[in-house]
Amino acid sequence: MSLYDDAVLVLKGYEDQAELRQTYLEHLAAHPDGVWKACDAGHVTASALVIDPERGRVLLTLHRKLRMWLQMGGHCEPGDASLAAAALREATEESGIPGLTLLPGGPVRLDRHPIPPPCHWHFDVQYAAVAPPDAVHAISDESLDVRWFPYDEVADVADASVLRLLGATRAGLGV
Repeated sequence: MSLYDDAVLVLKGYEDQAELRQTYLEHLAAHPDGVWKACDAGHVTASALVIDPERGRVLLTLHRKLRMWLQMGGHCEPGDASLAAAALREATEESGIPGLTLLPGGPVRLDRHPIPPPCHWHFDVQYAAVAPPDAVHAISDESLDVRWFPYDEVADVADASVLRLLGATRAGLGV
């Protein structure tokens, strides 16, 4: 199965955010290359919020280009077998933490946002990844910093999209 086909199946199976989900599906229907960075009209990206539910904290990256605290994520690559695999790869690469596991059940949220010039859209499919106990993170080339934040401090550093992702993740975990 191609990454494009996986994206369509994942989105068709995603039961929340019906209007936004439809926008994603329409984008992919109009752009067979819509999972790749080369698609100038916008492209599907995959991200994961790294969470440590036992300690009530999340790991955020200070994005080098955007200079914002965000979840781990980015563009799909040819070796990614699925959106979930892309999200897990990005989370592992950007956090430096081996052994992350995605929460079961597929994506936690969708978030479509414009990217600064050259202006296009990211159709982000957002997952949540649980860190193993006593995980040690590292700063990647894509980050200025990587840091754990208690749930109640995320609002002090991150934007509303990260807060929505954290809320959906916590709801999925029942915490």
